[in-house]
Amino acid sequence: MHERKSGQTASLSEWQAFRAENPDIQFIDAFIIDINGNTAGKRLPAADADKLYGDGAMFSACALIADCRGMGHNAGGLGKSDGDPDGIARPMPGYLRRVPWTSVPTAQAVCHMVTLAEGANLWFDPRMILADVLAQCRAAGIHPVVACELEFYLIDPRRAADGRISVGSLPGRSAPRRAGNLSLEVVEDLGEFLKRVDAAALAQQLPVCGSVAEYGISQFEVNLRHVADPLLAADQAVLLKRLVRGVARSLGMDATFMAKPFASQPGSGLHVHVSIVDERGRNRFGASGGDALLRHGVAGMQALMYDSMAFYAPNFNAQRRYLGKFVPTTRDWGHNNRSVAFRIPPGDGEATRIEHRVAGADASPHLTMAAILAALLHGIGNRLEPGAPVEGRAAEGGDHEFPGDLMVALNRLEHSELLAKYLPRRFLEIYGEVKRGEYGDLIEEVFSREHDFYA
Repeated sequence: MHERKSGQTASLSEWQAFRAENPDIQFIDAFIIDINGNTAGKRLPAADADKLYGDGAMFSACALIADCRGMGHNAGGLGKSDGDPDGIARPMPGYLRRVPWTSVPTAQAVCHMVTLAEGANLWFDPRMILADVLAQCRAAGIHPVVACELEFYLIDPRRAADGRISVGSLPGRSAPRRAGNLSLEVVEDLGEFLKRVDAAALAQQLPVCGSVAEYGISQFEVNLRHVADPLLAADQAVLLKRLVRGVARSLGMDATFMAKPFASQPGSGLHVHVSIVDERGRNRFGASGGDALLRHGVAGMQALMYDSMAFYAPNFNAQRRYLGKFVPTTRDWGHNNRSVAFRIPPGDGEATRIEHRVAGADASPHLTMAAILAALLHGIGNRLEPGAPVEGRAAEGGDHEFPGDLMVALNRLEHSELLAKYLPRRFLEIYGEVKRGEYGDLIEEVFSREHDFYA
């Protein structure tokens, strides 16, 4: 994949060429990416793909600002108050790929949503939010290179009677009983799954560059290569999550990117590696004067971290992740230190980068990336300084400002003067409305443990 532009529409000839090479395709999944980093759309017969690539596919424009279940909350009067108008999902160039894990030959097309009347991009599309921040960076001479790492658990597709999930394994094998951090035996035990992930990633041109067993039982991490287009990197992170779930289900398992699926096991994170390059593609952090530039970037991330926490931990469960080890609850930074929020991994010159370790795996890659780039722009533009790096383990438990509650985090995000310099204030507000509505729906039911405490 080459650099993508948000808002571009693919031509019919792209589909026709793809169809000629893939005559067996029976369906095409056309979808947009919402504020949760989830995909929403339609599965269309391949016979209707000419219409998709000509006129687009119509469905609710507010699918972009639905909650994690696809439910709307009339945020900003969008949805119920305005009659829930349709938008048009138009395929973007360069994203048409086979879906290798489906039982019936299927293709997928990533779309952007436009208004029905004017064909204008929707301002609340998270891809547009990221594209706008990226444009601000480039206008300031800041050209980011980024890579995403995603952690997840393989789980049993069958739920317990109370709805709980459990760790999964390939059919015919017992579920693992212990963790195997960095264990090649664990990787080998799930070798068929990981092999199919690699094969599917190759077919979809996703730059997967490694898989490791993580600290949790049946927990893994899959890494994507660095790319010079953060919008593309965020798209790839979403497509990787879709791929992992699809491959797992094709093998009789499932996968979850919940930030904290098991109380006694480590949480799952979305780690983002960031550097910046000059006009010749050379890493500016590793060049002469790069140390100061890197410090400015770190300081900007510190300045915006707490205001952005509702993006990094977007739901009730995601807040639980910060109770675990090696999960940052302070603004600390350091070299080769996994206990801090902003880690400088080992490596000199072209390998010099910042690893942003704050977000959970269920965060929107686009909004996470937008907040990180806003922080980078803020820190470098104002030449902020981060203070001394942490030596040894960072403090646990957070400082007094850490917003370790979803409602507090949403309030900070909605009223952040710093974030509003780089992201639209009205977007921060509707995002807050959606997440408050989602939380309200979640707690309508009485949890079984409440009876243990209060009955």
